[in-house]
Amino acid sequence: MQIFSKIYQTALNWAHSRFAVYWLSAVSFLESSVLPYPPPDVLLAPMALKQPNKAYSFASIATIFSVLGGLAGYFLGDILLDFLLNYGLVKPESVVLIKSFFDEYGIWVVGIAAFSPIPYKLATISAGSMAMPILPFVAISIVARAARYYLVAGLVQAYGDACDQWLQKYIDRLGYGLIVIVIVGVWYVD
Repeated sequence: MQIFSKIYQTALNWAHSRFAVYWLSAVSFLESSVLPYPPPDVLLAPMALKQPNKAYSFASIATIFSVLGGLAGYFLGDILLDFLLNYGLVKPESVVLIKSFFDEYGIWVVGIAAFSPIPYKLATISAGSMAMPILPFVAISIVARAARYYLVAGLVQAYGDACDQWLQKYIDRLGYGLIVIVIVGVWYVD
């Protein structure tokens, strides 16, 4: 069964679509604020592979729309906290404790989430709900998101054909291996 090969080929086909830039923009925006999956890298990498001369342009588009989506998540977090407090779903004491943590480490939380596979939307919503100053939030978001997407574009540009050949050969094994790791991880946690 080659389900992951089909998914990979579909992503490559989408990346070659005339609407690919619009999809990349929409996914980058929504993934940073509300959408749980997929990360923009899933579209960015095949787009850069298909059109290596535009790889950094695609990384810029992903960065801009991801940071704009992060701002939407930030404002959503501000609204969400008020809602949760008004309906007694969150204790004010808990907010004070979390806010003191976020005041000290918030920029690192946002930066790490913006660069790593940790869902960035959690950091954006948290930053808004904890009233993190908006300028440092935007600055670290731009730096970390740009670093992530330019790294993807650069790696694809440098090793794209070799990676593509390797993925076409091993994508199914990699996908099934990842499923096994997730299942074992969930079982281990329980």
